[in-house]
Amino acid sequence: MLDVLIVDDEPLARARLGRMLEALPEYRVSAEAPDGEAALAAVLEHDPDIVLMDIHMPGDDGLMAARAISELDDPPAIIFCTAYSEHALEAFATSAVGYLLKPVRREQLEAALGKVTQLNKMQRAAAQGASRRSSITAKTHRGIERIALADIRYFLADQKYVTVYHTGGEHLLDATLKELEQEFAGHLVRVHRNALVSARHILALERCPEGGLQVRLADTEVAPLVSRRHASDVKALLKQL
Repeated sequence: MLDVLIVDDEPLARARLGRMLEALPEYRVSAEAPDGEAALAAVLEHDPDIVLMDIHMPGDDGLMAARAISELDDPPAIIFCTAYSEHALEAFATSAVGYLLKPVRREQLEAALGKVTQLNKMQRAAAQGASRRSSITAKTHRGIERIALADIRYFLADQKYVTVYHTGGEHLLDATLKELEQEFAGHLVRVHRNALVSARHILALERCPEGGLQVRLADTEVAPLVSRRHASDVKALLKQL
């Protein structure tokens, strides 16, 4: 099931999209936002798969919000829902995958959502076919060190930095999570917007004390958090291990 964030300054418009999504079992509304600033905050908090975005809103409009969201390391897919067709070209310049004119019809919404799902499948297939290294390098006080993939447990991103945690300790990297995820597809699995873990070292998916989910890894006491957006992928992976 894919999580959807609805962004529109009109409550009735948000409610209408919500009702249409209720009729589609593959999707659920994870959050709503009335403007662009709230939309970015909701993406960071709820980590949705898809954003249905209005363009004309108070404050930061949908185009500004989409640009900010697209710069995130693991951005959701954005589908614009607007009454103004003249913004189509500018909307697609923000990396949007769909553009629906209001009033949005259910069959049009379902087709746009299906396109997002198909794109995700194609991207995963392309990534799995790419070649990859058997190790990565990190700059340390001793110079350039090579870290074998077999020794890596997980990666965490914190603002501009990515830290790799491995059996020999931890080091900062120049690479982004997106680059690592694409190169090592099949070896690494994303569990959160800011975390990748080694698939072969996942032991279990557990409830954490705060009520969310966390993944327990071999040879480490740290259990990275798992977002709702990525929980189904982790569950599917565990069934295969």
